[in-house]
Amino acid sequence: MMKQHLIVLGLLGSLLGACHKEEAPKEELPKLEVTTPMRKDTTLIKEYVCQIHAIRHIEMRALERGYLQDIFVDEGKYVKAGQPMFKIMPNIYQAELMRAKAEANAIQIEYENTKALAEKNVVSLNELAIAKAKLDKALAEVNLHQTHLNFTDINAPFDGIMDHLFVRKGSLMQEGDLLTTLSDISKMWVYFNVPESEYLDFKARHEDEKQVKVHLRMANGQVFNQQGVIETIEADFDNKTGNIEFRAGFMNPERLLRHGETGNIMMDIPYKNAMLIPQKAIFEILDQQYVFVVGKDHKLEQRLVKVAADIQDMSIIESGLQDTDHVLIEGLRRVTKGDKIIEDFKTPDKVVPELKLYAE
Repeated sequence: MMKQHLIVLGLLGSLLGACHKEEAPKEELPKLEVTTPMRKDTTLIKEYVCQIHAIRHIEMRALERGYLQDIFVDEGKYVKAGQPMFKIMPNIYQAELMRAKAEANAIQIEYENTKALAEKNVVSLNELAIAKAKLDKALAEVNLHQTHLNFTDINAPFDGIMDHLFVRKGSLMQEGDLLTTLSDISKMWVYFNVPESEYLDFKARHEDEKQVKVHLRMANGQVFNQQGVIETIEADFDNKTGNIEFRAGFMNPERLLRHGETGNIMMDIPYKNAMLIPQKAIFEILDQQYVFVVGKDHKLEQRLVKVAADIQDMSIIESGLQDTDHVLIEGLRRVTKGDKIIEDFKTPDKVVPELKLYAE
């Protein structure tokens, strides 16, 4: 009997040993880096596509009919106010002026004779008044023909740069024909469109938009060396686009900017006490943005967040997180909602420098 008991015990021990060998080893929980949101005053640079216009950009047209006798300025040249630019052949207008002057001289003599007779009571005062009216009319005709003659000389109305020539020397000009355009680029007006929501935010931040400073990024990517100021906001929204137009003024002392250029207005948007987390902590599902937050029992919760803006390697969080939340910033593709992890916690002041090093 003793021997049988020993055999049974031996068999049981073998079975138990086999069971222990077949048990799968327990998987170790992943140790992943987490951090908390940080608070900081920060500034976002918002860019808007813009159109650049000269403060004065006018068409120069012929005021009289005639042949274009001279062109004094070449395309693209800078002119001073009053400088001659074009001359229309003046012969006809000179002849008409001379005729008007001759007629005025004859009427002047008639008036002087009538005046002398009136002083001797030979003619009535009414006749003298009629003679004076004829003289005034004749002098007015002289002034009119003088004005027509002056219109054959076309001078620059202000300092500026002449654009493309639409005529050539010897062309027969009709009244109103376009000669060229002239741009005063000492100061530039820069127009850009702002969406309605951003306009409302802008007005909430600034009581007086005329104090807001902006910068201009030119088409080559360089920032213009003069700072601009918001000067005005248009009255109406464009119902088709939902935008409203802003205008900024930029001084242009070196005449680098030209009428018709494009660029980007750079406007600083301040965020006071903004909540920031690393951009790499955020993932998207169907156009919604989420983060993993470590909850009870070290389980991961999927949290919907609203991102206000991105700044370098950080994102400004508008809603969805608390300051004390532990946010996963490593291994997002290796875990899913409900997984347990071991937290490798790092404070934000240690995480941010590592982000910059990684970006470099």
